[in-house]
Formats: sequence, structure tokens, C-alpha cells
Amino acid sequence: MRTPRRAVALAGTVLALMATLTACGNNSTSTGSAAPANTKVGILLPDTASSPRWVSADPTELKQQCAANKLTCYIDNANGSATTQQAQAQALINAGVGVLLVVNLDSGSGKAIESLAQQHNVVTIDYDRLTQGGSASYYVSYDNVKVGEDQGTALTQAPQVKGKSSVNYVEIDGAPTDNNATLFADGYNSVLSKQPGWKKLADQTGNWDAATAQTVFTTMLGQHPDINAVMVANDTMAQSVINVLKAQGLAGKVAVSGQDATAGGLDNIMAGTQAFTIYKPVAGEADVAIKLAAQILAGQKPTAPTTTKDPTTGREIPSYLANPTVITKANVALPVTDGYETAASVCPTPALQQLCAANGIHTP
Repeated sequence: MRTPRRAVALAGTVLALMATLTACGNNSTSTGSAAPANTKVGILLPDTASSPRWVSADPTELKQQCAANKLTCYIDNANGSATTQQAQAQALINAGVGVLLVVNLDSGSGKAIESLAQQHNVVTIDYDRLTQGGSASYYVSYDNVKVGEDQGTALTQAPQVKGKSSVNYVEIDGAPTDNNATLFADGYNSVLSKQPGWKKLADQTGNWDAATAQTVFTTMLGQHPDINAVMVANDTMAQSVINVLKAQGLAGKVAVSGQDATAGGLDNIMAGTQAFTIYKPVAGEADVAIKLAAQILAGQKPTAPTTTKDPTTGREIPSYLANPTVITKANVALPVTDGYETAASVCPTPALQQLCAANGIHTP
């Protein structure tokens, strides 16, 4: 029965992406065919620790799309340093990029980068994360409130808690410097706060950091040994939560959430120690952002399908927002069959290869 569900989910993902790309491609005020004078795009990625996507998925897809759109793209990773990212932005502007994609480390440094770009007539696109108070011309991301809502709903359906009249839960949120973390929390809190019998015992940031999340959850569990569920914002921090639960003999008995559809997250879902993850195919952002950059460099002024309100300034930012997919054990193979993850990365050992095969993921 898994194949039909995967096929339906994959079709939905493709249709959503094509709709987004169509909106990006057709809503413009110019359709000139002349080659752009500038084909240079700068791309600023934030770190290598908060999510594996910044190491593999995004760079790979961005490079492919840059080649497909005949753009010269420069991709830099700040390795968690706002100072480094600002220096990278300056170097890219000096190199003559016409468009700059920014995944900020915090809104303050992101705003400074976008101000510098604006002074040099470089168009900026907020990529994945909104820069509050910034001056980006466009915002390309997922509907992050919807991501949080899906997380909250999926957690209530986890087998460890579904149907229970009383559920004690804790939250481990993303970094407060990341506007996405705020939107995720807005989404899942809007769901969980309305669940009859659900009681939040503690709420703290894990700062998108595995070690921090482990320390935070260790304290939470020590103070509240009767935890039934953990609303944790992504797979990286979820792994730390699961490690703590394993040490106490509780892994699989407590519902744990996630996000990013990492190889480790998929392994945990198959093992029953993580209830779900949120799959956000990088193509939903990278393909749209690079197509948008190509149009801007060609002198077009694309009209985005929606807007996002900057919570700091109230400015409505033209936006392209894709829809996420909840991944549970029922459709755990989808990120692999889509090509977002490889079977080799999800199933690196004989034991995991057996688990993968039982869940529709087959290694060569």
C-alpha cells in the first residue's frame, strides 16, 4: 500500500512546485529575450550545524539551477559567523553580482548586508529566512506558519499520545534570532494550545544546536519525568532528545517531533523513536529563487503570488511560499524517491538496510 501513497505525495509536491514556478515565470512586467548584461548571483548560506541542508541539499540544487539558467553563481557559507557573512557579502558585491540571496544568521546582520547591497544597486532576495527590518525585494521560502501547524497536528496524531485524554508536553524551539523559528512556534502553539487535556510543562530554545538541545531536554526530563511528548523544532535537536530518552529507556515511548527530513530523522521514524518530520523539498525554494534571480537580471520585475508582512516595519514583501509535507512511517520513503536524500545516506549499515527495505527504501 505504500507505493500509491508515495506516488500521490510526490505528485502533490511536483504540482505545487510547478505552480510556484509558473507564478514566478509568468507574472512579470517585461518579457524581453535579450541576454542580461549581468549574470552573476551571490548566495549566502548561514552555517553547517543547524541543518544538513546547508551542506548538501541547497548547494547542490542551487548549482544545478544556476547552470540551467546560465547564471554564474557564487555560493558562500558563513559557518555560523555573522562577521564572516558580512565579509562574504562585501566580497560578492565587489565581484559585481547583480542579485544576492541571503540566508541570514540574525536579522541585524542580515539587514546590514541588504543595506550595503542596496547602496550598490544589488537586488536582494531573502532565502528561506525573512530578514526583519531588512530591504529585500523578494522573499522565497516555505509557508513557515503552516510548517508549525503541521508539526503540531502531526504530534497530536503520534501513536504514543493519540486518543489520550491527558498529555504532558514540553517544547524545544529554534533559535530566537531566526524569524522562521518564531513562525514555526506560532504554528504549533496555535494547534497544541487548543488540544483538550494537553499541558505544556516547559518551553525553551535549543538554538538549533544539538548540544544545547541535549542539555535543555536533560533538565526538562529531570524536572518532569512524566513527559508524554516533545515538540522539538527540527531533526538535529530531535536526535539529541532521542539520545537522552534512550539513556533513560524511554525512546519510542515518548512522542518526538522533527523537521527537515534528514537522513537521521528518517532513520528515527523507521525505528519508531521519532513520530514524524517535515519535508520541505529544496527545489521548492532553490528553483524558484534562481528563476527569480534570472528574471531580475534580465530586467524583468516579477509579480509574486503573495506577500509577507515584515513584523518590524510592517512592509509587505513580495513572496513565493511553498507548502510542506508531513513525513511519517507511512510515507518515509518519499524524500528518497524524490532524490532529496539518498538511500546510501539513510541506510548506511546492514541493520539500517534491513529497516529501510521493510519501509520501501532499497539500496543498490
